[in-house]
Amino acid sequence: MGLSDELSVEVLGAALPHRAIRSYPALLSTEAEALAWARAGAPDGAVVAAGYQASPRGRAGRLWPPAGDRGVAFSMIVRPQLAAAREGWLYAIAAAGVASATGDDASIAWPDEVYREGELAGAVGVQTALGPHGLQWGVISVLVRDARPSRARALAAVVRAIEETNKRPSGETLDDYSRRCRTLGRHVSARMIPLGPAGPCVSGRAVGLLKDGALLIETSGGRRVPVRPQNLGLLDDETDAYEPGAGRGSSPAASPPGSPPRSTGSSPG
Repeated sequence: MGLSDELSVEVLGAALPHRAIRSYPALLSTEAEALAWARAGAPDGAVVAAGYQASPRGRAGRLWPPAGDRGVAFSMIVRPQLAAAREGWLYAIAAAGVASATGDDASIAWPDEVYREGELAGAVGVQTALGPHGLQWGVISVLVRDARPSRARALAAVVRAIEETNKRPSGETLDDYSRRCRTLGRHVSARMIPLGPAGPCVSGRAVGLLKDGALLIETSGGRRVPVRPQNLGLLDDETDAYEPGAGRGSSPAASPPGSPPRSTGSSPG
């Protein structure tokens, strides 16, 4: 069975019955196809898969590496009941869902990466359209680095986990996300869109998460600034530059001593 056969409409339909599915041997990106389908009226929960993607993309359009024969990248369309001000909450739902499907020991690097045993396990990206009464629709793109026991079953498990997470009270999801979040307690520098020397930047300790998906950063002056995932360009981890060891142990998968600062930019690998 080839890569595209593993993700055929028939195979995916068996794993995700009664669902609108489009699957292709190859695409530029499932996100682009899902965006076009969403604009054309795709139903909630519709899935776009491809055996190969030439240009898979995550948050802010950042390029992901090809998933390869051990992974899978796909997109799903959601039509959530969310106010426009809470569009970033889709990042929390998506990342928490991927973490849940990955395992209880999986951790989250806010806003879009999932880790297990110190290795990147997955990532998410979100595109939304706003309507007069809130979010009209969203496209959640997901990269799973190790799709076992099969790509179709791994894809189906993540889709179900995201949908189950979306049905939970937001407080429960926030508690689970916070428990898993390896970013909390660390010194970070959030560089906002548009990126560049003159672009806005917020630096300080990550002290909390909000119900609109924002990371709360406490600056050196004691001010608490919410940073929303849809406005983020890059998140640099500067803990070691501030206080060696600060924040370690505040989350299940904090970086080990001596590890270099890392930058979160939705470009796994």
